[in-house]
Amino acid sequence: MAPEHDHDAHDHDAHDGGHDHQDEHQHEHAHHEHSYQAAIAGYRAEKDAFFKSSSRSPIPAAERPTFQGLPYYPIDEDLVFDELRLEPYGGSEPSNFQIPTSDGKLRPAHRAGTFTFELHGAPRRLTAYTFDGGNGRSLFLPFLDETSGRETYGAGRYLDLEPDDDGTYAIDFNLAYHPSCVYAPEYSCPLTPAENRLVTRVEAGERLAEGATSH
Repeated sequence: MAPEHDHDAHDHDAHDGGHDHQDEHQHEHAHHEHSYQAAIAGYRAEKDAFFKSSSRSPIPAAERPTFQGLPYYPIDEDLVFDELRLEPYGGSEPSNFQIPTSDGKLRPAHRAGTFTFELHGAPRRLTAYTFDGGNGRSLFLPFLDETSGRETYGAGRYLDLEPDDDGTYAIDFNLAYHPSCVYAPEYSCPLTPAENRLVTRVEAGERLAEGATSH
């Protein structure tokens, strides 16, 4: 089976104004917002080019000539959560376990810890995972939400997290992406554990095309 191809990008730039004048603060904020939007748009354009032309694209070769790009929700900076600390996993499930995949197999995984943040007026928690052979710092964060199975893939979307210099992480739902098995069944993609279901809508990142079905 072809391995799941990870597409990860942390283009979230911090801009330190260092000015007292309110107009300059507003200008700096506008510059930051523009820079962030441009970075996400650039990342998406690069990914579309990869999907259309790369030999490693998950898009079937016969469909690449007519591929017009992936569908996305609008970029929403309110769905970026910075400076999150990875907390020790305190749930009842085993730390080491076998995560099921889309092709009916099992893959050794480890519950590395949890992240807690507030979304749509309520505290949310997601568990982060690592796989055998990883560096222990790069985290896999799949999630389900109330768009799953309707507007997004029924088995969830993915985020790939890398620590910042201070050891914290950023969850940026604008970077949420679909696993490659959405496009071709020969890929082996981890299925999202039930503990990572968010009881709210996450309207950010990749979505299914209008009228598409999910399973």
